[in-house]
Amino acid sequence: MNARIPDHTLQSAPALERIGQVWDESILPQLTDYIRIPAKSPLFAPDWEQQGLLDTVVRNAATWVEDQKVAGLTLEVVHLPGRTPVLFFEIAATRAASPQTVLMYGHLDKQPEFSGWRADLGPWTPQYEDGKLYGRGGADDGYAVYASIAAVQELQRQGVPHPRIVGLIETSEESGSRDLLPYIDALKTRLGEVALVVCLDSGAGNYDQLWLTTSLRGMASGTLKVEILTEGIHSGDASGLVPSSFRIMRQVLDRLEDSATGRLLPASFHCEVPAERLAQARATAAILGEEVYRRFPWAHHDCGGSTIVALPTTTDPVQALLKRTWEPTLSVTGAEGFPALQDAGNVLRPYTAFKLSLRLPPLVDAAQCVQEMKALLEDNAPYQAQVTWESASGANGWNAPETAPWFAQALDAASQAHFGAPCGFIGQGGTIPLMGMLSQGFPQAQMMVCGVLGPKSNAHGPNEFLHVPYAKKLTAAVAQVIASLP
Repeated sequence: MNARIPDHTLQSAPALERIGQVWDESILPQLTDYIRIPAKSPLFAPDWEQQGLLDTVVRNAATWVEDQKVAGLTLEVVHLPGRTPVLFFEIAATRAASPQTVLMYGHLDKQPEFSGWRADLGPWTPQYEDGKLYGRGGADDGYAVYASIAAVQELQRQGVPHPRIVGLIETSEESGSRDLLPYIDALKTRLGEVALVVCLDSGAGNYDQLWLTTSLRGMASGTLKVEILTEGIHSGDASGLVPSSFRIMRQVLDRLEDSATGRLLPASFHCEVPAERLAQARATAAILGEEVYRRFPWAHHDCGGSTIVALPTTTDPVQALLKRTWEPTLSVTGAEGFPALQDAGNVLRPYTAFKLSLRLPPLVDAAQCVQEMKALLEDNAPYQAQVTWESASGANGWNAPETAPWFAQALDAASQAHFGAPCGFIGQGGTIPLMGMLSQGFPQAQMMVCGVLGPKSNAHGPNEFLHVPYAKKLTAAVAQVIASLP
């Protein structure tokens, strides 16, 4: 028998109106200031502690949260020695005799600048244009703590009883949440009996409906380096006899990836896609169609009066969804040992180093893959070159637990109320290490993993933006789902 939805339901229209006002008057100014602060994750700013920028953004968020005067709220900035800071808040239940807890999660650390921003935009120069707030970190996911509090504020404003709510806002997510587990251990007695997790750090298939993330890929990243010389030498003197470090790099990577297809070769890096996820991919493909792949900024050029556009690995919408969510993929995200083009002379370079980012299917063990990669890449190097693989971070993926009837009903009702369309279900190619930890620690909890990273929002890349109208509706939908918790 389905659990009964509470009688004290949220009034949708006034909720969205009031939440929109809070966004316009209070949250947007906060996020504008937040974007200006280059609070890069520790993986990209090893001197983060000396910079103090992560502490600044946490302190700013804490001040805003306290200023909202939410009834029953207590707040603490937790700072374990040598660890990035965490903002932890607790809001007492207003629902009588409710042992359940809602956990709200987000992060305030950011990815680095990246290149290619539009001439009038920049990572640390916020700009609001056509309902979009441009700048690094606003959508991924500096807005989360502010939206979470705004959702609770609306519940209290309407007098809708809510369970106990705790918030965990970290600052090492973009570094694989490397500091999170110690905080989970330190705070576990204060988390309570978590029945619902609200994680506002994910994507959306479009901006027309609420989207629930059903899976996340895992990740393994690190640096692969090939050394053949101790110093650069004249290419005319040595090339042909001294093998190019780049050619050796290609040979080594061929052990890992079929460059013709992009398929990763180790069988252990793959897993079977669950039947439920296949069915959801087909349903989502029917909604999004070609937009699944057309939404990316493909390169194009003119050829004989025709425009030639670069192609994806597949134009089948179902396969496109599965490739970016349930298949392992290798990307080279950085390189070292190369001079700039204008400085490149006729010199055979002594080494080539690549930063590798490996996305893994949700059910594959990341630690095992990292271990296998080391042997695969380093052993029996061509020409006895020195090949080293140094792992930087790794995290397992996540597959959502079975959706409870009340949760499915609440999601669909919230999407219909605020978007006028049913809730969509979609896997995401990114990684949120916390979700796997929470699923293990709270196996009965429902996971509302959502976000504002829809088409062209471009987290981590140039011209990242927060779609503000969507964020307002998402905030209202979160409030409605919390109100529906049985």
